[in-house]
Parts: sequence; C-alpha cells; structure tokens
Amino acid sequence: MSAATTPARHPTAEPLPPAGLTLMTSPPQRRADRLYHELLATQETQDVRAAVRAFAEKRVAPHAAAIAGGDERTDGFPRHVFDALAEEGILGIPLPADVGGHGLTHPATAAAAVIEELAYYSSSVAAIFDVQSVLVGNALNQGTDAQRKRWLPKVVDGTLVGAFATTEPDASSDLSPQAVQTVATRSEPGWVLNGHKCWISNAPVAGFVLVLARTGERLSMFIVDTGLPGVEVGVPDRKMGNRGQVTADVHFTDVELSDDALLGGVEGRGLRHALATLTYGRIAIAAAGVGMAQAAFDHTVAHLSTRRTFGRPVASNQHWQFLLADRATEIENARSLYTKAALRLDAGNPSPEPEAAMAKHYATRLSVDMARDAVQAFGGLGFARERGADGRPGPVEAIYRDSKIGEIYEGTNEIQKWSIARQIFGRDITG
Repeated sequence: MSAATTPARHPTAEPLPPAGLTLMTSPPQRRADRLYHELLATQETQDVRAAVRAFAEKRVAPHAAAIAGGDERTDGFPRHVFDALAEEGILGIPLPADVGGHGLTHPATAAAAVIEELAYYSSSVAAIFDVQSVLVGNALNQGTDAQRKRWLPKVVDGTLVGAFATTEPDASSDLSPQAVQTVATRSEPGWVLNGHKCWISNAPVAGFVLVLARTGERLSMFIVDTGLPGVEVGVPDRKMGNRGQVTADVHFTDVELSDDALLGGVEGRGLRHALATLTYGRIAIAAAGVGMAQAAFDHTVAHLSTRRTFGRPVASNQHWQFLLADRATEIENARSLYTKAALRLDAGNPSPEPEAAMAKHYATRLSVDMARDAVQAFGGLGFARERGADGRPGPVEAIYRDSKIGEIYEGTNEIQKWSIARQIFGRDITG
C-alpha cells in the first residue's frame, strides 16, 4: 500500500470517558483579557485566537481531564479531539491555501495563538496540533511541489496523522552528522533506511514519519510510510505528563524507499529542514507555556479571591498579591516574546533569534513556576488528582505535570540559554 493511501492507524483502546469529567472548571474570567492589551498581533491573528478559544471551550475542555489523567497504553491517542481539530479547519491554520490551508498572511503568529488557546485546557492537544501542523506541516512545506501536493492536504484534513523523528537514544540536542546514527544508503531503486528513533510523538497512530538520517557525511530527511516492511513502532511510553501526546520508539530495518521519499528532492538538506522546523517549534512550545501559565494563574486568582482564612480572603495577604503581580508581568512578557518571534518568522527571517530562544526558555520556565505556585495556593486540593469524598477533580495538578516537559523538548532550556549567549558573545567565544 502506498504511503499516500495508508490510513492513519487507530489505537485499540476504549474511547475516552464522557465529557462530564473535566480537568478544570472554566475560570470566572480570563484575566488576560483585562491585563494584556494586544498591540503586536494582527487582526487576522486575533480573529483566529477568538475562534480557537470558542472551539477549545466547547470541544477540548470537556475531555481535558480524561486526556491528562489517562494511560498512553490503554487510552491512547485522543482521536475524537484530533478529528474535531480537522473538522473545524484548525489543522490548516499554519499552511498555504494551495494545499488546503488557510493561506494566512501571518501563519506562524496565528499558529502560536492556536497553541496557547489549546494549551489553556490541554497541553497534550496543543502538542498534537504542534506536531501535525507546525512540525510535520512546516517540514513538508519545504518539500518538492509534488511532495507538498501529495502529503499536505492529508495533513490538513486529518486523513493522515504525521510524526517528526529527529531524536535518537544518543542524539537529541546534538543533531550533527556525527551524532545521528540512523543511516540511509543509496540503492538502485532509491534508498535503504536503518536506524532507531525515540520519543516520537504521534508514532503509534502515524501514517507516515519524517525521518532525519545520515546520508554519507551529511544529513537528509525522508518521508517514510509506517506501513512499509521494516518499519516497527514500539509500545507507547508512559510519561509523567502530556499523556495524550502519545510517544514511542520507531525502528527502521532495511526499509526500502524510492527517490520520491527524499524531502525536497536534494540530498544533504536534512539539517536545514530540521533546524528551520525546530525553530518554529520552539515558538510553539513557548506559546504552550503561556497557555498553561495563564490557566494556572486564572485558577489561582479565582481561588485566592474566594477562599477565606482568618475571616478574610486569602488574596488579602500581601504575599499573594505581590507574587501574582510578578506572575502577571511575566505572562505579559512571555506572550509578547513569542508573538514577536512569530512575527519575525512570518516576515521571512528563518531564524528569529534571540527572540525564539528567549521565548521558549522564558515561557516554559514561567509555566512551571506558575503551576507550582498554583499547587501551593490550592493546598491539599492542589496536590490532589481527585477527591475521594466527592470525586472533585484537582484543578491544577495536571498543569504541574504537563508543564515540565516544556523545559526539555524542542531544545532544552540550557540549549536556549546557550543560543542566547551566542547572540551576546558570538560563536568564537561560546562555541
């Protein structure tokens, strides 16, 4: 079966629980609407944000608890939410009109807003959109015209789930040809692929995987149908958070590929494809960090305003007033940073540094800090997943679990600091 006709594989798990179980009740108001004044993003992006917010409230929030508290091996990929993203046209927001996308003037800025709004309720759903439409979509958009027309419409309409595979057991932050051990060698009909990738999001349900491989002394990227002989997807990983972002290892054993599988049709451009895609991805992860931080902030403000101790609202304590004032300022800064990085990307700068690195580092650290503050503010309920007495769900523990991965993937925050330092001191000093 050809890659173009391979259906995205469905997990065998039972469907997620009904919409009645929610991770969090909707906060009484979105604090960002009063505290943050949008002076950077275009009206186009603001319209996208409003539409996706309405979608997320209706189609993501009711399933957020089941996704966040599920088990990757039994609950699997949240297919119903993915299908809803496709039906609503959200998967096409970052992509050009000629392949079924929206053809927006500022696609990266709009995509970042989408991710913030999805992550407000579910970091996993935001990550699924990121992989499908930002990572896979952006990489395929660098392909030949034939590759773009063959694959991207199926990405947009959700017919195929895609995966993006660069990470290996011994190659993650370092994607040099010396580190990457997955190898594609020339054969008479095309290429033979051998190697092992790990932590690959969407892999258990992917119809195809974009694979970074060494070709001689350089790196190239290949479009690999997961139904081909020699492709083996492993058992899903069990993770602390982002449980709806299902990941697994992928092994390639003597996988035969045609020349049409070489992304862009030119050997040796794989690192360029990967770095351009991962830069976009860093902006997306920054936006997800802002979404989680905003959700934790809103819940905390609502709780501190209504919870009373010693006859007064907890928020009357100056400690919480000053801490939340700091967090509000930081969320403002983080949102502005990722928006500025995305605008620079949309303006034609393929590497919008230092803003992309700053945004990723700052926003993901903030999401962890704000989630920890939220757990502390809620006390025992903050630490609880669910109350045994009444089945009341813990409002913020999943945000705490989900937020940590943001400091690790799409380039660790230590790597982001190194990238910023290069802008300060230059490569001659920093290396």
